Amino acid sequence: MAVDWKTVSREPREFIFEYTWQDVVLYALGIGAQTDELPFIYENTPGGLRVFPSFAAKAAGGLIIAFGQQIEGFRFIHGEQAIRLHRTIPPQGKIIITSRVADVFDKGKAAVIRFETQGRLADGALLFEVEHVAFHIGGGGFGGDPGPKAEPLNPPAGVAPVLSLSYSIPENQAALYRLSGDLNPLHLDPEFARRGGFERPILHGLCTYGYATRAIVHGLCGGDPARFREFRTRFAEVVYPGEALTTEAWPVGEGRFIIQARTERAVVLRNAYARVEI
Repeated sequence: MAVDWKTVSREPREFIFEYTWQDVVLYALGIGAQTDELPFIYENTPGGLRVFPSFAAKAAGGLIIAFGQQIEGFRFIHGEQAIRLHRTIPPQGKIIITSRVADVFDKGKAAVIRFETQGRLADGALLFEVEHVAFHIGGGGFGGDPGPKAEPLNPPAGVAPVLSLSYSIPENQAALYRLSGDLNPLHLDPEFARRGGFERPILHGLCTYGYATRAIVHGLCGGDPARFREFRTRFAEVVYPGEALTTEAWPVGEGRFIIQARTERAVVLRNAYARVEI
């Protein structure tokens, strides 16, 4: 089904996201958490189960998934992702999600769609803000605004990172991560992936983002997600299950860091920064 991005509604839509501690643990396992990260995978952890901040992106994904189901999976590609936390995510409960299409830019061969989402607790307290940016390949050419050009944000040349943390991604990681809700066959079906121009199924962009978030939590926040404030990135290259992902960080002051994530093949997350409580 075609989507007319020129006339698509910008009105907010509300979703109720209900989840249990099992959903939190499944998500943590989906972004690679191990048994030495017990506070994130064990419901009887003293002080309570902890939630990786990137769980906010999963909770906020209802609208982008709804549009993705209308477009052939390999033509709807994740471009950028950002989360901003205002308080720690509870280990279970109900979140009131309000999402909207904020911008649609015409890049000629593709449409670029920016989704904005807020998540609030039942008492109305703001929990998080999330931004998804997606490319609809073949969806451009409708005469729209081409949009702004982002300023590059690169690591300082010749300066060693203060964080360099590598995780090996198992071959079955995408099969596990998809159980958290993103069932796009691009991440599991070899024939579907080849139709999209990939040699084999690729890791979900949000799984890559989750791995990098996990590295930030452990490497910059001392394992405490309450210190995590913000993480924004651009997806520059795909990750294949079986590869290793290295997340690096360079301080730029006041708890802010330039972030980069790479495999042996390429930089996969760039133009990225994180903000944590020091």
